[in-house]
Amino acid sequence: MNRVIMCGRLTKDPEVRYTTGDTPKAVAKFSLAVDRQFKKDGKAEADFFNAVAFGKTAEHLEKYWRKGMRMLLEGQLQNDHYKDRDGRTQYAEQIVVDRVEFVEKKEQPAAPANDGFIPAPDEDEGIPFSF
Repeated sequence: MNRVIMCGRLTKDPEVRYTTGDTPKAVAKFSLAVDRQFKKDGKAEADFFNAVAFGKTAEHLEKYWRKGMRMLLEGQLQNDHYKDRDGRTQYAEQIVVDRVEFVEKKEQPAAPANDGFIPAPDEDEGIPFSF
């Protein structure tokens, strides 16, 4: 079984392109910085993972996600290999993303000082009924 679940921050806005053909398909590439569990010499360290998403997930990334946002992703880890100019085989790993979730809520505007309620008038101010 090959399943990856990670939580981290986007290192930059997702780069989205569309395939050519009769039915163009969105392809989003991005990188996720994931904090390591333990600190080294009192400093936090992170690992950086490349990821790719397709279709509706890629469109969702293009519309709603920006650099610095915390993301929970789920997908599969894949090894890609290719020949470089010198004929040597190069390897690269990337996560093929199936699902993404927001981890933090959007910043909400500050609530008004009176919490949005208007104080009730005193009885002396002419309320037409009494209790």
